Amino acid sequence: MNSLTLFLVAFACMFGGLLLGMVLNALLPDHHLSDDSKDMVKLAIGVIATLSALVLGLLIASAKGNFDTVTNELQHTSAKIILLDRMMAQYGPETRECRDLLHRGITSALQRIWPEELHEIAITMTHQPGNDLETIQNKLQQLSPQNEAQRGLKSRALQVSAEIIDARWLLLGQFGQSSLPWPFLVVLICWLTIMFGSFGLFSPRNGTVTFVLFLCALSVAAALFLILELDQPNRGLIKISSGPLHNALAVFGQ
Repeated sequence: MNSLTLFLVAFACMFGGLLLGMVLNALLPDHHLSDDSKDMVKLAIGVIATLSALVLGLLIASAKGNFDTVTNELQHTSAKIILLDRMMAQYGPETRECRDLLHRGITSALQRIWPEELHEIAITMTHQPGNDLETIQNKLQQLSPQNEAQRGLKSRALQVSAEIIDARWLLLGQFGQSSLPWPFLVVLICWLTIMFGSFGLFSPRNGTVTFVLFLCALSVAAALFLILELDQPNRGLIKISSGPLHNALAVFGQ
């Protein structure tokens, strides 16, 4: 389920519960709507409201944690990419092809994750993203160092390239997985629907109250929308910044 679908489902459930409560308000006998009945319902809804707030807090923490993890991993990986490029530059002209592959790999990653920024970077559109990092590592292994400095640079470059490959697979796994437990979302929407049903049950039936409760349901649904957006850092309105990779591209060739 994407963010927009969750928003629409949540809003439809909450506002539908509100309208159902208003219908029941007109159908139920008066003794069901007495002051004592209202007090008991308010106590029960207070319990549901507390549980809803706890679950909502857990969802926010989970989504924010996932977003921060991906952002930090991207920053660390970008720093390692710069380090790998500098080590290959220090090794000598033998690594020119590896550096070109690294540059194309970064631009293709920008093309896939941030296609809206295509005008900001020069991308070889015919380049097919593949196992660039594995190819770079294979070419590094084939190098024949001529002195102790080159042997140290080769060893360190192989280590850093392996770390970048590990980070890439970690990022790909996080991009494809949601940190939000869907049962939590389903239960939360059910609780919110019950709450709004109680609002409709005991609220005056006039345009002002209905409009305010409509805005309230819209706001809560929007909050769920933003939480799911935050949990999907590679797409949607809230995306991780491409700045670290742009910074890496800026220092290539220096």
